[in-house]
Amino acid sequence: MGEPAYDRIGIGYRQVRRPDPRIAARIEAALGDARTILNVGAGTGSYEPAGRELTAVEPSRVMIEQRPAGAAPAIQASAEDLPFEDDSFDAAMALITVHHWADPLAGVAELARVARKRVVILSFDPAPMEDLWLCEYFPRAWEIHRDSMPPVTELLAALGPGATIETVPIPSRCEDGFFCALWDRPELHLDPEVRRASSAWHAMEAEQIDSGLTALRADLESGAWDKRYGELRTAPELDVGMRLIAADK
Repeated sequence: MGEPAYDRIGIGYRQVRRPDPRIAARIEAALGDARTILNVGAGTGSYEPAGRELTAVEPSRVMIEQRPAGAAPAIQASAEDLPFEDDSFDAAMALITVHHWADPLAGVAELARVARKRVVILSFDPAPMEDLWLCEYFPRAWEIHRDSMPPVTELLAALGPGATIETVPIPSRCEDGFFCALWDRPELHLDPEVRRASSAWHAMEAEQIDSGLTALRADLESGAWDKRYGELRTAPELDVGMRLIAADK
């Protein structure tokens, strides 16, 4: 296993990437009655449900060290080679992580191998993002998401004919500060600490970021952003492509 990306970019992650309870409720429902759960690509522990027996797998030591006191025990390993026997857990889940895996489909096969009852994956279909205002200022971000996100059709196929998919709109004032979750608060993208916590920013060249930030800052100061997109500030939710995929074994 090479150096995990989040050993380089995960510093301060937990302060920005906090679980949003409205998204968490969708994940809880998808897990059903599973009591023992493996969380793969677990990061700092966001969206790990309380009241169940959790085991976490995370390749980045930087991320593991940010897990809060009382969080599930974390094993440093990769999704493609899980150190567990077949059917070791009621359910296995992977939340906003499959696009970071070296071989997403191999990782999904491992989820299915170690889960007795259910597999739950939270990922993104990049298509809805193409029309998001962020891609006007940062067009490279759209290309990064398009090229890095495993097609949801492939994830569904990998889990078999019984797999289901549902749209998870991102609520306004989302507490999880990932790239597209700030669709209603453009000012937050000007904060370098916020940008540090989303991998898309780390995949862009400095000039691509700087030119977009300059344009965004100017449009916020002049009111041009609000003239074009101000209705988003009061919208209750927006589909930016988040998809919840679940399959029974």
